[in-house]
Amino acid sequence: MTTRVLVLNGPNLGRLGSREPDVYGDTSYAGLVERCGKAGAALGLDVEVRQTDDEAELVGWLHSAADDATPVVLNPAAFTHYSYALRDACAQLRAPLIEVHISNPAAREEFRHTSVVAGVATGTIAGFGLASYDLALRAVAGLVSP
Repeated sequence: MTTRVLVLNGPNLGRLGSREPDVYGDTSYAGLVERCGKAGAALGLDVEVRQTDDEAELVGWLHSAADDATPVVLNPAAFTHYSYALRDACAQLRAPLIEVHISNPAAREEFRHTSVVAGVATGTIAGFGLASYDLALRAVAGLVSP
């Protein structure tokens, strides 16, 4: 039996591959979805990847994950720094929450240094490019395995 994991992505991540490739790389969002699916399958996880630019939709997905006790890998993107609604939704999760970032926010502009999500996350992985997602899925697998 495999564990279901949601990989949720916030605003602008649907533009991977064309958005600031010097920061986010040249892999498309479809490439990220494929990568997460393969990494999850290798770990015995059933991974579903979603992306939205809509804060309310992301909060709704987190509410569903809380209700179902589904582990979440979350790249909140710009919502990281100011969305208390997102933070409060994350606080309701009953399974591991791994905050993930492609770049290292602490090495970027000062406004990116604060995460309102980090305080309610199980852990944070940042700065390893798309490999950050691989590491986050490995963390989830280690936390949910018997």
